[in-house]
Amino acid sequence: MSKIHVFVGPTLPAAEVPADFVVHPPVAVGDVLRMVRARTRPGAIAIVDGYFERMAAVWHKELLHALERGIPVYGAASMGALRAAELDRFGMIGVGTIYRDYRAGRLVADDEVAVVHLPAAQGYAGVSDALVDLRYGLGLAVRAHVLGRRAADELVVAMAGRFYRERSWAAVLALARSPKLAAWHARGVPSRKTLDARLLMRRLRGREARPAQIVVPRTWAIRRFASEL
Repeated sequence: MSKIHVFVGPTLPAAEVPADFVVHPPVAVGDVLRMVRARTRPGAIAIVDGYFERMAAVWHKELLHALERGIPVYGAASMGALRAAELDRFGMIGVGTIYRDYRAGRLVADDEVAVVHLPAAQGYAGVSDALVDLRYGLGLAVRAHVLGRRAADELVVAMAGRFYRERSWAAVLALARSPKLAAWHARGVPSRKTLDARLLMRRLRGREARPAQIVVPRTWAIRRFASEL
């Protein structure tokens, strides 16, 4: 039976991926095209995390080639949510709140989901926090009456104005100077990205995806790239 292949890194620990799925590092350019061209075809491809700065991000055309060959492609939480919002009209399946927010235009900036993380040997542990997670957490603080809406909005604006590598809960707490918020945060704040990734894992268990009916043009760029692989 063809297996489900999952690209994941800082958003979800590999230990939370079902044992019968195949776990890959964050997706980068060429990874999906190699998989599509391999002798053993995946049963499905699911993208959570992906590289985008120190190496090129996964091409849209790679995902379209997988869809063309009848391989279901899912996305959620991070790079997966971005690509799904861009390609769902062609058959890619988006899962979760972050995907829906990008699809609806409530989120527009790619760096909303960007984080800095450690290498594979350290389990891709994050060393910054995604703006989408900070926004979500501050919203929870407002609903818990820990913080006022205006103060939360000001903190989100301040974090949005920083380079993605400099965004973190530590930076939020330093700006807020609120012992009440710090105490609330110390009890643990869920990550919206992680919640969406977990939802994707559950969705993959009961997947009933229809193959996409698309034909992908063989542009000179994709032909050259495939030959280089």
